[in-house]
Formats: sequence, structure tokens, C-alpha cells
Amino acid sequence: MKTYSMKPAEVDKKWFVVDANGMVLGRMAAEIAKILRGKHKPGYTPHVDCGDNVIVINAEKVKLTGNKLADKRFYWHTGFPGGIKSRSAGEILSGKNPERVVQKAVERMVPRGPLGRQQMSNLRVYAGGEHPHEAQQPAVLDLASRNSKNVRSF
Repeated sequence: MKTYSMKPAEVDKKWFVVDANGMVLGRMAAEIAKILRGKHKPGYTPHVDCGDNVIVINAEKVKLTGNKLADKRFYWHTGFPGGIKSRSAGEILSGKNPERVVQKAVERMVPRGPLGRQQMSNLRVYAGGEHPHEAQQPAVLDLASRNSKNVRSF
């Protein structure tokens, strides 16, 4: 019996919309990464972008458990000596680009390299409740109802 390997022309890409309101960040990011990679499909092929497109709305209302809002730090370097900078997750969520917290969480669950960058281009994250992709007729993906731990009400 031969192992089936999906060709790029055989991939059927669908569109999903995820509402991040009250969702736990890590649990939501893990499910989104799985959908972007295509691991939820029976014909999953590791070297082909067979994942679907995902739209995340209400990214500013995502929840973090424990003290991560204050303790979780995002670091970057300016390139100059002594130029290491950092921000907490709470500062980013209350800043002007709160969708970056969700993007980084998903990005770090997708493999690095050309295929991972191609799969990340299928993710669109919006801070508010509106998105400009109504023409694609995205199906609503209810991750909150899959497990009671996926949603926090605090």
C-alpha cells in the first residue's frame, strides 16, 4: 500500500473565522496553527501548504491565564550595543497593535522556514469585530465550545 501525498494543485482551501473574545490565547493559537498547517485534514502532507485560511476577530479581547499579562515579556534587539528592548503582553494588548500577541503566539507554533512563512500568510488577525473578507464566505469556527478550558470569563 502506498502513502498518499497531496499535490499543491489538489489542495482545497477553505476560510474560517474565529472569535477570540474571552478565549485563552495558547489554546486558541494551538488550534489555529493546526488548521493553518492542514493537520486537521485526512490528506495532510508535511511538505505542502494544505492548510486553510483563518480570520481572527476581537484579538484585543483575548485572555491570558495566571500572571502572564504582566510577566510575559516580548523581546527584540535594535541592532545597536545595549539595544535589547522588551514589552509585557499587557502593554501590547492595551497598545495600538493588540493583534500582534495573537500573531506571535500562532507564529511560534508554526515551523520556521519558507513553508511556515507561506502558511502564516493564510492568517489574518483583526483587533475589532469587523473584517473585510465577507466575499470569501468564511465558516464560523467555534473553538470555545470544544473544551470548557478554552474560555475564561474573568
